[in-house]
Amino acid sequence: MLYALLCYNDEDMVYSWTQEEDAAVMAKIRVVQERLIREGKLGPSLRLLPTTSATSVRKTNGEPLVIDGPYAETKEQLLGFYILDVENLEEALAVTRELGEANPTSTYEIRPVGLYFGDERGTASA
Repeated sequence: MLYALLCYNDEDMVYSWTQEEDAAVMAKIRVVQERLIREGKLGPSLRLLPTTSATSVRKTNGEPLVIDGPYAETKEQLLGFYILDVENLEEALAVTRELGEANPTSTYEIRPVGLYFGDERGTASA
């Protein structure tokens, strides 16, 4: 089963870390990532640039409106994501707990990934 593991954090706090603090957190995360890669359970894993570099497109009525920055004003921002290929939600939760130990300031959201092929909807299976 594929799961998207979305990593939220307070962007101001993360981008205030020194290079050494950031490197220390990323080194802990890398340990978990490398294990998942060896086990064939980690797909794309990306760190997003700050929300100040984002562009949103909002469509209500009429033409789409292009807006600088993120869609919503929130305390925490989506700063990265992982794609996991694991057996079930329990295994995805175990990975999330490991990543939470590596970066205890993050909030993680786990979502099953649906694959879309034309008009058919389906979920991935391992």
